[in-house]
Amino acid sequence: MHKSATNPAENAPDLSGLGAVSPLLTQPVQAFLQYLKSERQLSLNTQKNYQRQLDTLLRLSQEIGLSCWQNLDAAAVRLLVGRSKRSGLKESSIALRLSALRSFLDWMVKQKRLTANPARGVLTPKQGKHLPKNIEVDQINQLLEINLNDPLSVRDRTMMELMYSAGLRLSEMVNLNCREVNLLDAEIRVTGKGNKQRKLPIGRMAATWIQRWLSMRELFEPEDDALFISKMGNRISTRNVEKRFAQWGIKQGLTTHVHPHKLRHSFATHMLESSGDLRAVQELLGHANLSTTQVYTHLDFQHLAHVYDAAHPRAKRGKS
Repeated sequence: MHKSATNPAENAPDLSGLGAVSPLLTQPVQAFLQYLKSERQLSLNTQKNYQRQLDTLLRLSQEIGLSCWQNLDAAAVRLLVGRSKRSGLKESSIALRLSALRSFLDWMVKQKRLTANPARGVLTPKQGKHLPKNIEVDQINQLLEINLNDPLSVRDRTMMELMYSAGLRLSEMVNLNCREVNLLDAEIRVTGKGNKQRKLPIGRMAATWIQRWLSMRELFEPEDDALFISKMGNRISTRNVEKRFAQWGIKQGLTTHVHPHKLRHSFATHMLESSGDLRAVQELLGHANLSTTQVYTHLDFQHLAHVYDAAHPRAKRGKS
């Protein structure tokens, strides 16, 4: 089976389209992106997000007449934010852009190329509280009722079973290797953000489907130890997973768009509803801070309100 060759240069920071921008602006950004890749070892997706935001900031900096980062002050940062607003960018996207700029300028300070970070004094635009979306249990069951026996269908159901069973991030699932799966003890070892590893239990259904997929995986002549591979035999991409999940959502008749993160959110919500153990859910999700996990507590409020109304002696509202 023919496999496409990989080009090691394709992941390098590419700022070639910014030739008109001063090298005093572009060269530090290139060095920062290389730092994210080689020293921070951030995921390729995160690197691309940083590059996308900084690429736009370089263009905006050129527009406002900035020649080097040493000339950037808080007023210029606010000007960059203002131009982003006028371009129609949402508050969440502006916050992401400002966060990328802050991280880059923090690095510049550590490198002693700047004495202070001027973006630190600029407030992030207020955003409406973003609440994670989840899929109801009945719809999860509907989604996972894939009974086709062709290898790609088995692979896709296995990925969805595992993501819902263990609450994985998309990057964690894509980067999972066969050697990190222990079917005997029904557990996996994943590498999360900041290269932190954690061991996770997996459910009976997920373990069953992993075993089934492993019996078919060799048909694609895998290039390495990647658990989930494409039909070309290489590690499956995040974009491919997103595309396949969305297609299965339509095929299985769901009324909501199926995205990998929705399965992770659904895992967190359903685990919290059943156990009420926020700390345990935090550990399973791999959240460094409990505050990150607490966003899921709002999803359980209706359930808690129902229990309260049924149990509290003075909660019989509307009754005399």
